[in-house]
Amino acid sequence: MKEKIKLNANTLKVIAIIAMTIDHFTDIFYPGFPSEPTPIALHFIGRLTAPIMWFFVCEGYHYTKNAKKYLQRLGIFAIISHFAYCFGFGIPLNPFVGGIFNRTSVMYPLFIAVLVLYLSDHPLNIPKQLQFVLQVFLVLSAFPADWSCIAVLAILGMYPKRGNLKGQMFEIIQWTFWYGLVSFLFVSKTYALILIGVLMVYPVLYFYNGQRGKAKWMKWFFYVYYPLHLIVLGILRVLIYGNVNLTV
Repeated sequence: MKEKIKLNANTLKVIAIIAMTIDHFTDIFYPGFPSEPTPIALHFIGRLTAPIMWFFVCEGYHYTKNAKKYLQRLGIFAIISHFAYCFGFGIPLNPFVGGIFNRTSVMYPLFIAVLVLYLSDHPLNIPKQLQFVLQVFLVLSAFPADWSCIAVLAILGMYPKRGNLKGQMFEIIQWTFWYGLVSFLFVSKTYALILIGVLMVYPVLYFYNGQRGKAKWMKWFFYVYYPLHLIVLGILRVLIYGNVNLTV
């Protein structure tokens, strides 16, 4: 009997990186999510990235030997990625200037998700009601980011269901549905329909073997690659269109 294909964490992260790169470069060459077959197909592939990232944030927080360092690393790269993301798409550095969506990168919601998980495991010496209000505020603070609060809520829903891929897929689907509904009503109907592509992540994650992989340098590769590819995007944006905002 042929042995079932197994994919380690490094391989799955490479898949996420490739899908993300395809998605973001499509934003440059086909800005505004046009309803055309080629950009729709390319963005469809890009929907693999977010749920894979959410999945491995859950894995990373569970397996990390030092949650504070993990949180610090995400926080530092969230700051770095903010500047790269803004340059990549021509967004004002001040997240309170301009529209209310996509004001900073997805790294910020990932950081907030881990922070909320950490506070749940290590409550502050404050009343429980105040702690709850703080956590709600933190979740809401991700609203202007790429994937908005949905990235945070999906991770918070997925984390208790580690080891239960179907349960985690339920969280991915339900939170993506709400994100898609808001997008359909207020942002872009084409983008909302493209979100169906997150369903592709199930067969990909199904083959995860629970192992990290031998390439230890991959631990840092995504953190470095993410802002670097956004800088390249920004250079292309300026060369092709001039210094314009591609998110409006």
